[in-house]
Amino acid sequence: MKSTVETLSPTRVRLTIDVEFAEMSNHLSDAYKKISTQVNIPGFRKGKVPAAMIDQRVGRGTVLDEAINLALPDFYGQAAREHQVLVIGRPEVDIKEFVDNEKLSFTVEVSVRPEVALPDFSKITIKVDDVEVKEADIAEQVDALRARFGTLNVVERAIATGDFATIDLVARIDGAEVEGGTASGISYEVGSNRMVDGLDDALAGLKAGESKIFQTQLVGMQDGKNGDVEVSVQAVKERELPPLDDAFAKLGSEFDTLAELRADITERLTRLKQMEQGAQARDLLVEKLLADIEIPVPEEFVTAEVNDHLQGESRMEDSDHRAEVEGQVRSSLKSDFLLDAVVKAEAVEVTEIELTEYLIRTSSRYGMGPEQFAQELSKAGQISQLVAEVARAKALASVLSRVSVVDASGKSVDLEALRPQPAVAAE
Repeated sequence: MKSTVETLSPTRVRLTIDVEFAEMSNHLSDAYKKISTQVNIPGFRKGKVPAAMIDQRVGRGTVLDEAINLALPDFYGQAAREHQVLVIGRPEVDIKEFVDNEKLSFTVEVSVRPEVALPDFSKITIKVDDVEVKEADIAEQVDALRARFGTLNVVERAIATGDFATIDLVARIDGAEVEGGTASGISYEVGSNRMVDGLDDALAGLKAGESKIFQTQLVGMQDGKNGDVEVSVQAVKERELPPLDDAFAKLGSEFDTLAELRADITERLTRLKQMEQGAQARDLLVEKLLADIEIPVPEEFVTAEVNDHLQGESRMEDSDHRAEVEGQVRSSLKSDFLLDAVVKAEAVEVTEIELTEYLIRTSSRYGMGPEQFAQELSKAGQISQLVAEVARAKALASVLSRVSVVDASGKSVDLEALRPQPAVAAE
């Protein structure tokens, strides 16, 4: 097989491929075998029909067509690998010449990933927010801890935001109760917006023994139809927080004094905000690179992706939605091309340990064990995507070590110091 590559644009190439007929012998043999299992010829079992009989009954041309269909992907793949063409999207194949027992010549036009020229990262400066722990931040943490040790006391008054109400709920559509739409004796924190949309507004101002009907979407029931929900208040409870003193510090933490507890919270919040600086620096670097670097996208691929998306939603004629989807596809492609270029430039390789650590962190967000999460990813064919995510994160961390990062006050930020340090064995 001989092949050449012609660059049509930064995102499009044409491969010209010439194949000697002898190189198609395996594909021709496979074509005869396939057709042999599909034809019924008296005196021969399926799969056992001789090639000469197939030529006679079905026609040599049919066999050659099948052989060519089997051969094209193989020779196209070989040519793409030979010329290190990173293809994306569907290829357009054009058979230029075919002579039985002599040769096959064809061309393939296909979209490719563009070359991305990366800058000198050591000359880039990224400005992030200052690390500032405010009194309100500390108070929020302290109050959250106090709430865990608070007590609920019944009060004889109207419900206010922050109260806990013991309620009954009944959902109805056209006056008929919805299956699974009844609940009794629920303790609900008013203002948390953690249950049914509209519930907080309906409860505002109600007292024990009172009820109210409001309309809402019944999510998870009746295919999300709108219905009426009646809420009845059994009791109103006010949360009483423990006094903010040293006794509370001993009760709610390992510290003996409130001052020690506040100091610990301040230290933890400082560390958290420093970690946020690292995440902000990463995001701002990607944002800057996307803004500064010209990254072409393959128009044929964009059009195909947009059409597939709109067809799936039956919205092919929605021009506004088409423009929205096209913008999303372009943005996603540019980001992928950029990050993969960084991975390539940094020669990043993902180790099994790194992949396992990422699986453990990510699986916890979905409430799954690492093994179950890995199985679900494998079923969905997303393991390679997971590896790509780890590689991109590792590559960005690598280039960030060469970027100058300063805070809003002009102070240099050492991102390396924020990374977990390996434990040193005691001598």
